[in-house]
Amino acid sequence: MSQRSFEEVVLPHLDAAFNYARWLVKNDSEAEDVVQDACVRALRFFSSQRGDNPRAWLLAIVRNTWYGRFTAKTGGVERMSVFDEAADEHPGHELDPQALVIQRQEVERVQQALEELPSDFREVLVLRELEGLSYKEIAAVVQVPIGTVMSRLARGRERLLAVLKSSDVSTGETRELS
Repeated sequence: MSQRSFEEVVLPHLDAAFNYARWLVKNDSEAEDVVQDACVRALRFFSSQRGDNPRAWLLAIVRNTWYGRFTAKTGGVERMSVFDEAADEHPGHELDPQALVIQRQEVERVQQALEELPSDFREVLVLRELEGLSYKEIAAVVQVPIGTVMSRLARGRERLLAVLKSSDVSTGETRELS
């Protein structure tokens, strides 16, 4: 089997890397910088990539790059900024205008609830639910045991549900959450 090139291994996962960085950084331009730095690191250490899971390998580099920048800039204190994923959404053609508005409101509500979670819960939820990584892949990315991943996911889901329920109470809405 021939050696795969950097482009073949890394480029298919750039969208996932950017999405993950955007959730970590909560800012599109900073996320682009993180992904760019991560790609430079990935290229530098490409020979150490074993080929077993290039997506998890790249996302781990993105995470480590973010933590390096994050602690250097903030001294480890998490900053809060507005993250607007809706700016990149492409509306579905099947939805009528009212359904589209309701869908966007729900997406914004879940995004706001996710942002209220501590970063360790938020990142495992994003990796599992939005990026579709397995528990094993998440463990490799965040460099913790699989049991810790499972625990953070369970506790993160509980907290997310609590935040969503409290937002329903504060707005006076009643919804059935599953």
